[in-house]
Amino acid sequence: MLPEMPFEDSREWQAEQLRLLWGRRRFFFRTGAIGLLVSTLVAFMIPKSYTSTTQLMPPDPQSTSGMAMMAAMAAKAGGGLGAVAGDLLGVKSSGALFIGVLRSQTSQDRLIQQFDLKKVYGTRLVMDARTRLDENTSISEDKKSGIISISVTDHTPQRAAALASAYVDQLNTLVSELSTSSAHREREFLEERLKVAKQDLDDASNQLAQFSSKNNTLDIQQEGKAMLDAAGTIAGEMIVAQSELEGLRQIYTDNNSRVHSLNARVGELRKQLEKLGGTQANAVGGISASPGQTGDPSAGKAGGGLPYPTIRSLPLLGAKYADYYRRAKIQETVYELLTEQYELAKVQEAKETPSVKVLDPARIPEKKSFPPRSVIMFLGTFLTFALSIVWVLGSAHWEEVDPQDPRKVFAEEVAGALKARMPWAPRNRLSEELRMNSTVVGRQ
Repeated sequence: MLPEMPFEDSREWQAEQLRLLWGRRRFFFRTGAIGLLVSTLVAFMIPKSYTSTTQLMPPDPQSTSGMAMMAAMAAKAGGGLGAVAGDLLGVKSSGALFIGVLRSQTSQDRLIQQFDLKKVYGTRLVMDARTRLDENTSISEDKKSGIISISVTDHTPQRAAALASAYVDQLNTLVSELSTSSAHREREFLEERLKVAKQDLDDASNQLAQFSSKNNTLDIQQEGKAMLDAAGTIAGEMIVAQSELEGLRQIYTDNNSRVHSLNARVGELRKQLEKLGGTQANAVGGISASPGQTGDPSAGKAGGGLPYPTIRSLPLLGAKYADYYRRAKIQETVYELLTEQYELAKVQEAKETPSVKVLDPARIPEKKSFPPRSVIMFLGTFLTFALSIVWVLGSAHWEEVDPQDPRKVFAEEVAGALKARMPWAPRNRLSEELRMNSTVVGRQ
């Protein structure tokens, strides 16, 4: 503690100190100029750094239902996500979950591999590159709005913007991979079930098509109605022709041309009726089964090569056709219902999966973020100037100390020993000048 001095003595002491500083103004100017030059060189030697920032909107409230399940899945994922699983399981908001995923080792390792950051940062280990990436990345969440900011600093503006955008891409990818909501599981189940239902539908449709092609059937009900109508028409025409034939036989003999012609027409109508029915007509207007006919669905083909099934084969064909048609219809209905549920599950999964919405995309920075050259130059000059003042005042005070003071004697011995160990060191002209100046001031 400095001894108290009278007011007049204090004013004289201050005047002497100011006079000393004023006398060394050229020295201060030179040291200030040297400080400005050195700080300028240092400021321009420091590599430029650029910062690119992207902002994400907070996740929708409806998408937070699967957060706990997603965090539990992260604990089992390993490779970095397990390290933050404890924090994720206790998340207070979906934004905290996003930040945990972004800072996970899995996300960082993918970025290191994508941008070859080990070579960029000059490291041999992934661990060191991960540390550098974490130092150059700032991820924060606004507590009021919930907006997440991702800032990446790099010596290249293009790489800084690319890294910030890649963080968003990795967040989207990891959120999709770790989504284990009920809608996700339902969608996966329906997706597998749809494949089986589509295969069953194709098989049933092919069987129905092959059966219809083999038996020349398109619609059994319509074909049966048309064939019955045709058979009724032919049977009616044959009855009329037989009636006319009986009437002519009562008048003419069988050798008469009209009787012969009408008899031939009756025979042709009978053949057509037999082809349609697959039976032998043994009575006028009646259709009876011949001894050699069976219920084979292909009987129509044996009865004259008709391009359609016979009436007798329609019941059996109709039963088999209905069976194939019912199977195809059931599979079609199952496929349609599963498709509808699959689309609904996809919509629900999109709602439950935390969505990443970019508010401000990462842009290539136009201005460097570091170093602040003007600040470095100002501080360097100011510190040099201040140190020169301290040096001058300290040297003057040192010369005023009694040469017999033990502390001064010890300091001079230490200084002499250091100089003796450094004979190659050049004599400091500036220090010598300050010492001489301090001596003059002390004598005054």
